[in-house]
Amino acid sequence: MDKNKIKYLVDIGLAASFIITAISGLAVFFFLPSQVQGGRFVEFLGITKGAWKVWHNWAGLLMIALVLVHLILNWRWIFAMTQNIFKKK
Repeated sequence: MDKNKIKYLVDIGLAASFIITAISGLAVFFFLPSQVQGGRFVEFLGITKGAWKVWHNWAGLLMIALVLVHLILNWRWIFAMTQNIFKKK
């Protein structure tokens, strides 16, 4: 597969995992303050706090892995840009 296609797929995966991590994190933080209220599980949009946390954790781990792949694929460009920025004139 072409390197640019791989970069594109990695970036799409990063965007998707970021969105899932952000939405699930906001749901847990703002809308699900405790797991049990009055003897029943608390839900937001029909999903329990435990399920939101599982989605959040896995999406976060996927994002970490994809960021590492992204950095590896773009290392030459990052290195070249850093050299250009800090090069003495």
